[in-house]
Amino acid sequence: QVQLVESGGGLGQPGGSLRLSCAVSGFTLAYYDIGWFRQAPGKEREGISCIRSGDGSTYYADSVEGRFTISRDNANNTVYLQMNSLKPEDTAVYYCAADGPSITTVPNMCVMAYFGSWGQGTQVTVSS
Repeated sequence: QVQLVESGGGLGQPGGSLRLSCAVSGFTLAYYDIGWFRQAPGKEREGISCIRSGDGSTYYADSVEGRFTISRDNANNTVYLQMNSLKPEDTAVYYCAADGPSITTVPNMCVMAYFGSWGQGTQVTVSS
């Protein structure tokens, strides 16, 4: 049974940092593409960062480029999202998602329709 469990959310200060974790089970992380998505109140869920299995190619949405870093620890079946220079507009529920290896580009892969397995989400609130 495929499971993804996010953790690490909470209250962050503007300009501060948080690190989200996504612990996966039921499949071998090394063979799966992983994405981080977020959904703010009243907005659609958006793909903010994805990492490909195999070569580890990454993609970042413009809104987080240069501030967020996605990484994976295949040995420990965990994916991370390091979030620096937090802004109030980063406030959202953050989800990780997984699916088998894609044959398209990483930006094209980083959409909701591609991913079949999802975590339950973790709330991130950025406020002073």
